[in-house]
Amino acid sequence: MRRVLLFILPILIIVSVAFTLFGFFQARLEEEKLTDDLKRKARTVAESMELSVKHVLLTNDLKNANYLAEKFETRERLQGCAIYDKDGNIIALTKRFADWKEKDRPYIKDIIANKIPRGELEKFKDYQVYSYILPVVDDEGQLLGMVEVIHDTSYVFARLTELWRRISSTLIILVIVIFVLSILLHRQIFALPIQRLTDWFKFFQRGETDEAHPIREKGDLGKLASEVEQAALSLRVARRTISDEASARLEKEEIWTESKLKDLIRAKLGEKALIVVSNREPYMHVVDEATGLEKCIRPASGVVTAIHPVLCACGGTWIAHGAGNADKKFVNSKDKLGVPPKDIRYILKRVWLNKEEEDGYYYGFSNEGLWPLCHNTHTRPIFRELDWQAYKKVNQKFADSVLEELPAKHPFVFIQDYHFTLLGKMIKEKRPDAIIALFWHIPWPTPEAFSICPYRKEILEGILGCDLIGFHVQNHCNNFLDTVNRLLESRVDIEKFSIVRSEKETFVRAFPISVNGHLSKDVKESSVKQEIDKIKKEFDLEGKTIGLGVDRIDYTKGIVERVLAIDRFLEKYPQYKKKFVFLQLAAPSRVHIKRYHDLMAEIDELIEKTNWKHSDSSWKPIIYLKRHFSLDEIEPFYKMADLCIVSSLHDGMNLVAKEYVATKSDSSGVLILSQFTGAARELTEAIQVNPYSIEEFADSIKLALQMPPDEKTRRMEKMRKVISENNVYRWAGNIITELTALRKV
Repeated sequence: MRRVLLFILPILIIVSVAFTLFGFFQARLEEEKLTDDLKRKARTVAESMELSVKHVLLTNDLKNANYLAEKFETRERLQGCAIYDKDGNIIALTKRFADWKEKDRPYIKDIIANKIPRGELEKFKDYQVYSYILPVVDDEGQLLGMVEVIHDTSYVFARLTELWRRISSTLIILVIVIFVLSILLHRQIFALPIQRLTDWFKFFQRGETDEAHPIREKGDLGKLASEVEQAALSLRVARRTISDEASARLEKEEIWTESKLKDLIRAKLGEKALIVVSNREPYMHVVDEATGLEKCIRPASGVVTAIHPVLCACGGTWIAHGAGNADKKFVNSKDKLGVPPKDIRYILKRVWLNKEEEDGYYYGFSNEGLWPLCHNTHTRPIFRELDWQAYKKVNQKFADSVLEELPAKHPFVFIQDYHFTLLGKMIKEKRPDAIIALFWHIPWPTPEAFSICPYRKEILEGILGCDLIGFHVQNHCNNFLDTVNRLLESRVDIEKFSIVRSEKETFVRAFPISVNGHLSKDVKESSVKQEIDKIKKEFDLEGKTIGLGVDRIDYTKGIVERVLAIDRFLEKYPQYKKKFVFLQLAAPSRVHIKRYHDLMAEIDELIEKTNWKHSDSSWKPIIYLKRHFSLDEIEPFYKMADLCIVSSLHDGMNLVAKEYVATKSDSSGVLILSQFTGAARELTEAIQVNPYSIEEFADSIKLALQMPPDEKTRRMEKMRKVISENNVYRWAGNIITELTALRKV
């Protein structure tokens, strides 16, 4: 309707203005015509009375003079008559104009002196009349007196008012008719044909119909339909070709491994090193609070889990924030070091931030603004101008650090996550030859949700500085394209899944991230078994069914809902008391943000309350281990867990679910997986739950514990096959293949 109004409104305005101007000139002409007619009639009446008045004045017959004046009482539109002597005194006057004598009439002297008739509109009481005065002279031309005819003018204004009423009514009817006809014509000529063409295109390009397009016109619409037909046919063929090629590749393709990724990188990149940028560093040096000694740890991060094996395979440089309190002691003069510490595969370059920069860029804008904005967890995002300024400053600092490392020609830069939305554009401004990819590890919200951000335009323009943007799932790609289409002036190509802005094209693709898997037999199986025995002994787990949760402490992970489900499970099924133990491994994060600080306290209180409610002297249902765990430390927990619960309220992918499946080399165990994770699209054999539905969640735990062993094995083997084929090396290989395809000649 808005477009129809934009089309019709100018027409209505033009018609209204033109019709009003026409009416104005028509009224002016009518007014002039009526006024001229009035003057002519008044002059004619006065001239017809001239002889009678002359006789009255010559004979000084006042009786006949009054008779002449009174005759106007019965005349239509002639209000009255006045007869003057040669000195300008009224000697006879129509009664209804008795007050006319009191009226100031300075023009009488001029008429007496010049003997020239005068006709003018005069104000009398509350209305206007037309007065025509004719001098009466004798045969020698001497003035005898004057006769004045007073004419009614109200009918002139009545006629003009009626004329304007008719003009207004006609204009209103005309506007309504034009409006209705325009809507009907627009619908018939444009809307319905376009709708029919759109419906046909949708079904034809999918192969759901073979009918020709419904447009039969030969004009511009027919040309458009022909072009759409060609595009639909091309897209249909392309879909079929891509499908066939994909099927053929899947049949021939071997499992991706580190060596296969290395071969791909050698073929695609040659001697060029890959530059990776992330906020989280893969290794950080910290001082152990207990011993006071410095140690190197792997931080809890899905980004680190995914990217580390890729750089181990291909080498290159990883640029990250040096957040460890002992990081500066282990870098060289260029702020670099080789990692992993005992088997150097790539270079880690650390970027230093002061407290104000870290607070504004990381804790403020990134994690109090963008993080809740992108996750549907009912946590309100907070945007502060100071945080935004710090965010821009840090992005520029990272851009400067990246530019120092770029080779002379066609470098490849791989940016990670929402901390660096401005980085791609900043690098491109200095090095337009750089090929840049951004992988967005968290969900991308709907356009309506993203429009909350007051800096949305700058963020989108910064992201579109990249050549390739990757998301975990197709839905996030669709949301991003919709967001750009609504909020920026750009051209979105659905067929190519690309965005063109300012003559620069950015491609958008879905790359489901994965893990390196522990897919082959673990060479350290004996040591892992010893660690499992140690854990079971420490927490008295022998003979009990073990559940496991591994998370950063974050409101998106659904830890509170998980504990509530365990509580409800034990309420509904008390036969599992003393037989079931849940181990929750939780790494504190972002503790400087109030929402996270409050969450930690909430989880502590809830677990303590649940344990107090159900435990006895020798058993408690939840064992809460709140500290950082390395991947090597987590592996024994994965191995021994009978079920793993991933209850994220909203998650881009969630690698814990994939790590658990990949670690279960004996195909045992059950995965309970939130339907709101990206992993739920691939791991369809998991028990999928809505973590907000505590009753359903509790019943899912019972279902997992009661599942027959052969059913557990069947499900786990199918999920392991998915992860085996779609592992992190394949993920990296797909991204690098896409990235190198954008190489400039």
